[in-house]
Amino acid sequence: MRAIVVRKFGEPMETAEMPVPEPGAGAVQVQLTAAGVNPFDLRMATGYLKNALPHDFPMILGVDGAGTVSAVGPGVTRFEVGDRVVGKFLVPPAGHGSFAEYSVLPEDATLVHIPAKITTLAAAALPTAGVTAQDMVDAAAIRPGQKVLIVGATGGVGSFLVQLSNIAGAHVIATAGPADADQMARLGAAETVDYHRAPVEDSVRFTHPDGVDVLFDLVSAPDALADLTRLVRTGGAVYSTIGSVDEQRLREREIRGGNIESRGAAPELARLLHRVDEGDVVIPVAATVPLSEAASVIGAPGARGKTVLAI
Repeated sequence: MRAIVVRKFGEPMETAEMPVPEPGAGAVQVQLTAAGVNPFDLRMATGYLKNALPHDFPMILGVDGAGTVSAVGPGVTRFEVGDRVVGKFLVPPAGHGSFAEYSVLPEDATLVHIPAKITTLAAAALPTAGVTAQDMVDAAAIRPGQKVLIVGATGGVGSFLVQLSNIAGAHVIATAGPADADQMARLGAAETVDYHRAPVEDSVRFTHPDGVDVLFDLVSAPDALADLTRLVRTGGAVYSTIGSVDEQRLREREIRGGNIESRGAAPELARLLHRVDEGDVVIPVAATVPLSEAASVIGAPGARGKTVLAI
């Protein structure tokens, strides 16, 4: 089968022929149709989890994937051949990911059925970004009427955060360039801040001198995030997905939150799929590229919405 692999941490990605994995007891083989691309994929390729998980090489990249169950191992009860499914294809040992024609997961991993109205391609864009956004909104415990500032709103996680924060009743302030302002409004942002024209902190303080209740930051380095944190009211919350929060300083200011890593699994993914199925959440697929071109989009800067590999 075709797959996108790295042969050692930090080496160039390449398309390679790999053996088709077979499902053992309690496992499901999925013939993948599409795979979602995330910033995490590049981090995996460069060894982000090398001290946390065992890895097999050549390492097949990719966490998010969707397709059709093509075989099941002994003892599987939740899935049947022919089921359309979506999930996170990262289980120990790492290196058997979704950027391939086939992959295998335990049936009790993050793997769920895709509702009939959702395309397989769209579903593949949902797991990591959507569940991360859902985890952040749940952690912040947003109340109706609160002001929520989302920095990095136009990317994959940000696009879901805008929608989920709006559903929670927040007044959403999204950072976006002029070309993305309309898209942010369609997803639920009450206002946008053009970070090209002035520092975000200055712009938000001018329009909201009393500050904001929640800051979700997906892109800022520690010093920049420390400046933005001054916008957050006492008792508010700040969350970073890239480890930029000084959690001790937050506590000194009586602000909740910190550096967050998504722990959401099958229940949270199923919950999101239900919201998509009901029309409450849109999966913002911005680009679809063939599997052979994966190296050109993995880790590419300036992502808008989600990029999906067609397998």
